[in-house]
Amino acid sequence: MTKKPKYYIVEASALPEVFVKVAEAKRLLSTGEASTVNEATRMTDISRSAFYKYRDAVLPFQNMMSGRIITFQFLMHDVPGVLSSVLQIFAQEKANILTVNSTIPTNGSATATITAETMDLTASLEELLKTLGEIPGVVKAEVLAG
Repeated sequence: MTKKPKYYIVEASALPEVFVKVAEAKRLLSTGEASTVNEATRMTDISRSAFYKYRDAVLPFQNMMSGRIITFQFLMHDVPGVLSSVLQIFAQEKANILTVNSTIPTNGSATATITAETMDLTASLEELLKTLGEIPGVVKAEVLAG
């Protein structure tokens, strides 16, 4: 019986350097900046054997989540227009919103969850979260599930 793979989301700075370099080599190959594995591994200063050993196990977070349904959670101040601003960013970045749920505000803030399909997302997931978190009135923006 085969074990089902188990995945973790880990901050890049906590990973062994080889994993980060494998992800970069894969990016170089996918963008055409490197035309061969040999060239990509030379550019990232890793061995070809390390690349082949880890290539299927290392994926950048935005690649892993693209084309998927993701649930975002927000903590927002109870100020008119904040949720509208959040939804506007989703529309600008071509995320297809599937559901929006919000709690009744208490103590001047409310929690909202937004589930979106991210296949056509024009920004990386990290960039989207950063943009959403910078909206005036948004206290916290995070991925809840995906």
